[in-house]
Amino acid sequence: MGLLDKIFKGDGDEKKEKSSFPWTDLTDKDQITIAKEESKDKLVGIFKHSTSCGISKMVLRNFESQFKENENTKLYFLDLRKHREVSNAVADELNVRHESPQFIVLNNGEVVHHSSHQDIDAAKLNELG
Repeated sequence: MGLLDKIFKGDGDEKKEKSSFPWTDLTDKDQITIAKEESKDKLVGIFKHSTSCGISKMVLRNFESQFKENENTKLYFLDLRKHREVSNAVADELNVRHESPQFIVLNNGEVVHHSSHQDIDAAKLNELG
């Protein structure tokens, strides 16, 4: 496998990639309502990730290396390939056009920030918190 393949292609082991990070898997549409409720007490971030996209993988790694864990933030991880219907529901219910990778932040039940691709920055959580 060439250097560019290693950088831009997934290795198929996405669980290993996010195993030690404080993600809550977003796997069901009902969790969107739960996330909106949770955002009344803390910031809630939803990271939409495509496991087949090298750029998404790179952005995810950067986000995880930048994030500083705290009790005032909860993070959801949405695997777009496994849960396309949940991704569509996120776009519909939060009124945010789908992109991948994408990061959406909720506060008091509302979207207060969303970004995609290289504009995703974990430091934004500190600004909003």
